[in-house]
Amino acid sequence: MAKDIKLSSRTPLLLLLCFTTLTEAVWLTIPSKGTKCMSEEIQTHVVVLADYYVVADDVQGHQLQTISAKVTSPYGNNLHQNENVTHGQFAFTTTESGNYVACFWVNNKHQEGGGETTISLEWKTGIHAKDWDSVARKEKIEGVELELRKLEGAVEAIRDNLIYLKNREAEMREVSETTNARVAWFSIFSLGICILVSGLQLWFLKRFFRKKKLI
Repeated sequence: MAKDIKLSSRTPLLLLLCFTTLTEAVWLTIPSKGTKCMSEEIQTHVVVLADYYVVADDVQGHQLQTISAKVTSPYGNNLHQNENVTHGQFAFTTTESGNYVACFWVNNKHQEGGGETTISLEWKTGIHAKDWDSVARKEKIEGVELELRKLEGAVEAIRDNLIYLKNREAEMREVSETTNARVAWFSIFSLGICILVSGLQLWFLKRFFRKKKLI
């Protein structure tokens, strides 16, 4: 028999708190030849912070493989570029809406080995990139009050994201309607051309048969 699961009124608040305070790094395996990229769709006026480093292998005394990194905006502007490093970081505030891409590749030149390399990447955006320790020291808040400030920031971030999604949906709907209108007009134009060509063919055949005195 199925049982109803009841959630207390505190559950969404706790889930939101966990969501806003949890930040995990991802590991990327970079091939010896090629590029590994990751992207995230971000709206404008969002702070982005990231740290990356090469993960050491199990071989003691083995020199870390160096990598190169490049971050580009949706319009192809170069926001960060670093070469022949084992670790690095970048920070910027977005000025364009769209996919921001971070690419990494291994520098095999002048290095031995040539195997796969693993890097750790911690990518923070928006509310996650805010330095809450500095906020707490500056405003002299702590404990529950600090957590409430984090929740307030999370709610604002969610609201901004919903507004962004709403605007994107409106833009996509407008593009879809424009495309549908163009397709409709193109279909009408194509139908008119077909009717015109058919009429000309009938007129030509009729004229031809009359010349030959077949009709």
